[in-house]
Amino acid sequence: MKIPISIVHTLPEQQWRDFVDKHPHGNIFHTPEMFEVFRQTRNHVPEIWAAVSGDQVIALLLPVRIHLLAGLLRPLTTRAIAYGSPLYIQDQEGRDGLEKLLNGYRDSIKNSALFIELRNSNDTNDIQPILERCKYSFEDHLNYLVNTDLPADQVMNNIHSSVKKKITKALSKNQFEIIEIHEEAQIKSVVSILKKTYSNAHIPLADSSLFESAFKILYPKNMIRILVGRADGHDIAASVSLLYKDVIHGWYRGFDREFAAYLPNDLMVWDSLKWGSEHAYHIFDFGGAGKPDEEYGPRKFKAKFGGKLVNYGRNISVYSPRFLQVSKWGYELFRHLSLKKVLGEKHG
Repeated sequence: MKIPISIVHTLPEQQWRDFVDKHPHGNIFHTPEMFEVFRQTRNHVPEIWAAVSGDQVIALLLPVRIHLLAGLLRPLTTRAIAYGSPLYIQDQEGRDGLEKLLNGYRDSIKNSALFIELRNSNDTNDIQPILERCKYSFEDHLNYLVNTDLPADQVMNNIHSSVKKKITKALSKNQFEIIEIHEEAQIKSVVSILKKTYSNAHIPLADSSLFESAFKILYPKNMIRILVGRADGHDIAASVSLLYKDVIHGWYRGFDREFAAYLPNDLMVWDSLKWGSEHAYHIFDFGGAGKPDEEYGPRKFKAKFGGKLVNYGRNISVYSPRFLQVSKWGYELFRHLSLKKVLGEKHG
């Protein structure tokens, strides 16, 4: 007799952790720890969606609902994101469980978010027919993965020659200091740098509670590495990387453009690559490089570090194309208001 597949929204933590740890595509965004980080972050609502057969987990989806604005504009600025491919046991039962999960979540969320986006962290070609059937359309999205399973000098040699020369020269001057954050009070400086970087790019930054909860939950478990770069007595750069299994995930990074001559962005990346090489991490994941048919400045920067270009893409299910179009106006309004606020703070 075939055991029926059930959808559950809670899991024993150890069972959850074991499933992710043992799954070949399990990453930090699938962990109970990262779920708790999002749960403690303002404007973020994470959910557990698991397909189980008997007492066995056969598929897992961990979407996070995120809204940018409250009040009347909240429905127009709320989206759901799964930061990582859905996980499933690679047999027919696992695929059946995945399909049931995807359909169930899509039906449940349609009145509270404009769309659900699956940010694929591995090749999902084998399940694209299921995703299409469940109305999750594939879109190209690039990323760079740098091999750090090499001696540090070989990692350096894989960097494009012009950048390698600049990094080597900057290191020889010894004018830029990189400090690892060990105290929660130091997070304020990191957030300040990131806010400035994101406001310059007119992109909303997550609430500071994201970084505070990440430090509180992940740092004691060696699942996060936070750096501040200093020059001329100023904190001018920041980097936040997530650590899980053998992967360093470049999560957030920013720097003060007024100090660009110190090469802060390049040096912060190099520090992460070198550290990864020295601490048995195999991959540095840049966390995205934009759509291939669109100009994207950060992609040019990331390309210089000798990584492998991959196109794992994203799968998106849109509930209301009409409201999604309106939401784009809401997003632009939010960016405009955020920029005004930042400029006001600068001149206040």
